[in-house]
Amino acid sequence: MASSPTPTRDDFEAMLNDALGGADGGFEGRVVKGTVTLIENDHAVIDVGLKSEGRVPLREFSTPGKKTELNVGDEVEVFVDRIENVNGEAMLSHDRARREAAWDKLEGEFEAENRVDGIIFGRVKGGFTVDLGGAVAFLPGSQVDVRPVRDVGPLMDIAQPFVILKMDRRRGNIVVSRRAILEETRAEQRSGLIQSLTEGQVTEGVVKNITDYGAFVDLGGIDGLLHVTDISYKRINHPSEIIAIGDTVKVQIVRINRDTQRISLGMKQLESDPWEGAIAKYPVGARLSGAVTNITEYGAFIELEAGIEGLVHVSEMSWTKKNVHPGKIVSTSQEVDVVVLDVDLDKRRISLGLKQAQDNPWEAFSQKFPVGTEVEGEVKNATEFGLFIGLDGDVDGMVHMSDIAWGISGEDALHLHRKGEMVKAVVLDIDAEKERISLGIKQLEKGAPAAAGAADTSGLKKGATATVTVLEVRDGGLEVQVGEDGATGFIKRTDLGRDRDEQRPDRFQNGQKLDAMVIGFDRSKKPNFSVKALQLAEEKQAVEQYGSSDSGASLGDILGAALKKTKD
Repeated sequence: MASSPTPTRDDFEAMLNDALGGADGGFEGRVVKGTVTLIENDHAVIDVGLKSEGRVPLREFSTPGKKTELNVGDEVEVFVDRIENVNGEAMLSHDRARREAAWDKLEGEFEAENRVDGIIFGRVKGGFTVDLGGAVAFLPGSQVDVRPVRDVGPLMDIAQPFVILKMDRRRGNIVVSRRAILEETRAEQRSGLIQSLTEGQVTEGVVKNITDYGAFVDLGGIDGLLHVTDISYKRINHPSEIIAIGDTVKVQIVRINRDTQRISLGMKQLESDPWEGAIAKYPVGARLSGAVTNITEYGAFIELEAGIEGLVHVSEMSWTKKNVHPGKIVSTSQEVDVVVLDVDLDKRRISLGLKQAQDNPWEAFSQKFPVGTEVEGEVKNATEFGLFIGLDGDVDGMVHMSDIAWGISGEDALHLHRKGEMVKAVVLDIDAEKERISLGIKQLEKGAPAAAGAADTSGLKKGATATVTVLEVRDGGLEVQVGEDGATGFIKRTDLGRDRDEQRPDRFQNGQKLDAMVIGFDRSKKPNFSVKALQLAEEKQAVEQYGSSDSGASLGDILGAALKKTKD
């Protein structure tokens, strides 16, 4: 009988593997149960039924927020990474065992859209780490709460529910949200709470947040908006002037939108309305004092009392400053006197006038410089129809181009004066209501009446004939005077005669007397004469007296007879 060969080391290993169920014994990559045989040097020695035991760090048996006590003889689950390492020990991991079990469970919860419990135990870039029973998930910072959380410390190391937003087992990624849980809970609370609230109800709340347009007040699980215009009847620029975060305030529910679950709140509604009786307190024409609270392009708001403001429109701010920004006339917080112009109680508007509380400069000017007074001022501007002269009281007067100079056209007269020149003039007319002052410069020239409207016309009427004396010969005509101390007037070049040769002013001399007809009066009631009109009138009269259409007499015969009669 032949003897069998002596077994080698490899033969023993093969027999052991067969006994354990294959090359890896079916253990590698699996979660198995083992028994703690020894605890030493922060490690637990665990027997899982392999040819050698494995060592697992004790820290793997502790979970975030909870430390687990491990004793010899305890049965635990571990993940078999390798049956034997270089030291001949089995490579085991309790963390891997928990993670694999957790992933299996979490996948089922994710598919069923169920909540899962977890513990926030660490901080990473952009968020936090959450332990989901062995699997580590990422909690983005935006998913921690419905509002930004400055201190997440009180939320760490405590078990709380989460919603799984995304899972990828191959990459080992899990993303969870705590905010989704809070929003769902708040929605349930809001739905129940909003049904218990009614419009007009007075309640208390805590100021949670403040913005430029108002504040959000927590009413015990549901927030309401307290708009800045509903905080106080008086004007406030920012809600922080009245309230602060954390303040407990009493508010009235102004409006509830149950579809959008939005609540509008008010504080001023709990105060007495200052507009009640405003018409009696602020009658039209009343003179009041107030402080400038706000300045805009179209005017300034004046606070008459707490909660009541009036508007001074830019057109009612100054008698003389036109098209000027209100900020150049008044400043914020300035105390000013105003006059009530109009009150609209329905729209809660009061129109005020700033200039009405000051003296009307045109009325003051008319009292100081009545019609006929000589004044002096600077030429502020020249237009196509006249000159504007700056006068006392910061008002302007206008010299119409026909009142600038005698004997020349208005267009030519406009070129006689330039901007910035000081000139003298006579007050011709004042209309304080229309804010107009009419001036005349030519009325101060030689031969003009001492004051506008004071010319001695000696009973002259339009169409009357008068003997006048030439005072001055000009290119445009003759300056003449009736009698010794009579009214002065003017004869234009074209009115010196019928023929062109007769229309030459240089054929007359100062002191020469001639007959002329009154053809009208200018704005200063100064008469205008015409030799030409007198000639035509005499010719017409001669025809009527000495000839007819069928007499056969010539115009020369008629005029000769008329002249002979005049001579006789």
